[in-house]
Order: sequence, then structure tokens, then C-alpha cells
Amino acid sequence: MKRILVPTDFSEYAEYALRVAAQIAKENNSEIILLHMLELPNQAGDAIGSGHDIPEIMFFKNKAISKLEELMDSDFLEGIPVSEIIQFDKAFEGILAISKINNVDFIVMGSHGSNGFQEMLIGSNTEKVVRFSDVPVLTIKNSTADFKAINFVFASDFSEEIKKPFKKLIEFAKAFNSDLSLVMINTPGNFKPTLVAEKIMSDFIKEFDYNNYSLHIYNDVNIEKGVLNFANSVNADIIGMCTHGRRNGLAHFFNGSVSEDLVNHASRPVITFKI
Repeated sequence: MKRILVPTDFSEYAEYALRVAAQIAKENNSEIILLHMLELPNQAGDAIGSGHDIPEIMFFKNKAISKLEELMDSDFLEGIPVSEIIQFDKAFEGILAISKINNVDFIVMGSHGSNGFQEMLIGSNTEKVVRFSDVPVLTIKNSTADFKAINFVFASDFSEEIKKPFKKLIEFAKAFNSDLSLVMINTPGNFKPTLVAEKIMSDFIKEFDYNNYSLHIYNDVNIEKGVLNFANSVNADIIGMCTHGRRNGLAHFFNGSVSEDLVNHASRPVITFKI
């Protein structure tokens, strides 16, 4: 966790994320890359320069530079190596590209969530980054003066495909000395007897070098509500899940993604790991 990418649009939610990233960076001797994606008006249909005069482009860029420099002077970033990047691109596409170019280990993003048709048809930039990012993404919704991941809930079906991303989760848990609550959500459409569920989880976790964990089975009407209700019942500091990358909104509309829905609806921090 040596290099943390923090996208910012200079909103209060982005500052919440930056403050959490600063806490993580201080505890892990990490550096922060502060990224602002400069989406110019009508950029979606124009190449840079074709629909805008150079003075207009420079005006937006200089304004962004000024705001980034002001952010970098924040007291809570003191002592942390911080670099800044301004990129002309669509927000989520640029975030993913920059994360790969700079070999970041971790992305921390703020989000206000989205609902209704916005969620189904457009989705937030954070949700799109969660869906496609190859590195873990931590989503922050609220101001968090003292970020902790001691009480860490990880919900899964504990299948074979989860093992690879779970290795990254273990690294995160070790960094924060987390007490992992591993939970399998039973729903009416996908119910497993307790003995079966316990064996699946026990067989899964024994392959990993981590002893500070407990196993739980929670019954609810659907997985998302089960995860949220279980996290509330144990007063979790953070919720972790794995996600599949999908390349179009139609698949999300019909199939859904519990991880992406949690990013939109959970008030607690959510960290996601791509399968």
C-alpha cells in the first residue's frame, strides 16, 4: 500500500476521501497521488482543442492547478509525499488509466451515491471505477476524523474465484490489524444449511495465513440488505466485497452487482476487490 490514488473534484466528498487517504498514508508510509480529471464542456463529443479555444482550456487548467495547490497545503497532508496530476479525460476512464500508468496500489474515492434512474442508467463515477478497477477501491461517504478498519466485515460466497482477490484483502487486514468477520448471506433463493455454509467458509479460510477472524451466517431477504444489516449489527468499521467487472450498463441493469449497490447505498466505508 505504498502508492494511493485520490481523485478529486474539489467537493466535500472528495475531501472526506483525501482525509482518510492521509490517515492511511501516515500509518503505512505511503505516498498520495492527487488527481483531478478536467472534463471540459462538450468534451465527450470533441477532441481536446477542436471545440475549445486554447485560452479557455488554459483558464480551466490554471484554476484546477490553483485548487490542487491549495489542497496540497492542507495541514492534514503535512509530512506525506503528495504529487498532483491534471488529466484531460472522462472522469472514470482517466482514473483507471492513471492508476495503471502510475502503478498505484489503492484508490480512495469519495461518493455521495446515486439512486433511481441515475443509478440504473448512468451511475456515479465512483461506481464505474469500482466496477472496472484492477486495484482495491475504498469508497468514503462521510467525514471520518479517525479512520479505522478494526471491525472488518467481509461478505462473500467464498467460492474458488474469490481466493485471488482475497489475498489482497488479507494484506489490507494485516495493515490495519483487522478483526475479520467473514459472513455468508443466506437468502430465500440461495439458501444453505448452517453445516454446509460453515464448511465452505472453514475450508476457504484455512488456506490463508490469518488467524484473527470469525465465521458468521446471516439470513435476509437479499444479499445487499443482509450485508448492510449484519454490518449494522456488529457496528462494522468497514465493509469488504469482491466485484466482477462489467463492460456495459445493460448487464448491470439486469444482473446487478451487490458491491456496486453497496457503494451507492452504504453509509459505512466500502472496500472492493476485483475478481
